[in-house]
Amino acid sequence: MRIAVVSDIHANLTALEAVIADVRRVGADMVVHGGDLMAGGPRPAEVIDRVREMNWPGVCGNTDEMLWKPHRVSETLQPPQLHRIRDLVLTYTIPATLRLIGDERLAWLKQLPHRWSGSDLTVVHAVPDDPWPIVSANASDDDLERVYAGLNTRRVAYGHIHQPFIRRLRTFTVVNSGAVSQSYDGDPRAAYALVDGDDVEIRRVEYDVEAEIRLLLESADPFAESTAATLRTGRYVPV
Repeated sequence: MRIAVVSDIHANLTALEAVIADVRRVGADMVVHGGDLMAGGPRPAEVIDRVREMNWPGVCGNTDEMLWKPHRVSETLQPPQLHRIRDLVLTYTIPATLRLIGDERLAWLKQLPHRWSGSDLTVVHAVPDDPWPIVSANASDDDLERVYAGLNTRRVAYGHIHQPFIRRLRTFTVVNSGAVSQSYDGDPRAAYALVDGDDVEIRRVEYDVEAEIRLLLESADPFAESTAATLRTGRYVPV
């Protein structure tokens, strides 16, 4: 079974539509989303509706969970240099997203699990049962085994760090699917993972970045300029 893992859409409907088209071209039998549907783009409601329309199973990401657990933002962004980001997320991003998506879509997000398993593949957003911790792309094999071996599947996929990679360990393979929106690896194209048995591939998909940026800059999002720069460069640009 060919399974596409599509993570970190971040309310970027333009990139999502391009990925959907590519998934159809490669003939994936199933798509699983890796969470972080929300935050960072101008169309969160439309992204939720499109994912639901496609009937994709998936998991909860940290930018989804923060909508009903804002204390996790404060816990995560404790260093003084991150306080401005923390305050903008709490005072703008969360309230604005809640207004745009409404109660019914929020209820749908809340029912997403922290892990999905099938066909000897487990998908999580970050680590098992918690969408917030960071497992970096240069984590050691020992660290990856410590975090993910307990899932007891031959393949493990996660997102969260916006840097795709494939690492074959002794008893299982770890893949980071990268990000549909806001890549951090220097490649501004959308990324997702295609898992076909023991064959794992990172797919890169071009989309109209400038069209998405125009919509973003028309919003009141205080992160709009920095997000636009990230979208253009494929590198994280701080606010």
